[in-house]
Amino acid sequence: MSLFGNKESVKDKKSLVIYFSRADENYAVGSIDKGNTEVIAEYIGDITGADLFKVEPLKPYSKSYKECCNEVAEEKRQNARPELKEYLNDISNYEVIYIGSPIYWGTMPMCMFTQLEKLDFTGKKVMVFTTHEGSGLGNVVSDVKKICKGANVLDSLAIKGSSVYEAKEKVEKWIF
Repeated sequence: MSLFGNKESVKDKKSLVIYFSRADENYAVGSIDKGNTEVIAEYIGDITGADLFKVEPLKPYSKSYKECCNEVAEEKRQNARPELKEYLNDISNYEVIYIGSPIYWGTMPMCMFTQLEKLDFTGKKVMVFTTHEGSGLGNVVSDVKKICKGANVLDSLAIKGSSVYEAKEKVEKWIF
């Protein structure tokens, strides 16, 4: 059973995907031109007609997977809120918000916290998705529930990064 009743009712909802994704050297898949989470975000956009907003830190993470992990770990240890290249300031025109990121050290990278904390989620339907290579959803759903006060967090989906190009049907089933 769909969260919204039927396929048509989802397409009638104004939707937005807020996501972070990183290309370059990735765990288990080597060097990639497009981040795994971005692939899933684009699937959601294709399926639902949702608008996309990519969260990008002002200072990009390293292209090296190991160095990136170290940078993200340090941001998490400091509970940092890295500056972003661009901020999304208003989501009032959207009913459904999809929030997606890779799992770094059990949760989203801190740049996602920077963006999400600036928004009013009151009355919004939120669906969470992650890409990972063994961490599943990590703590992302509980973190989203803490950050997105007033939101109705409906459902979540975790997809292995190494299988994103075979996951469009899985994403569609999750949405509908």
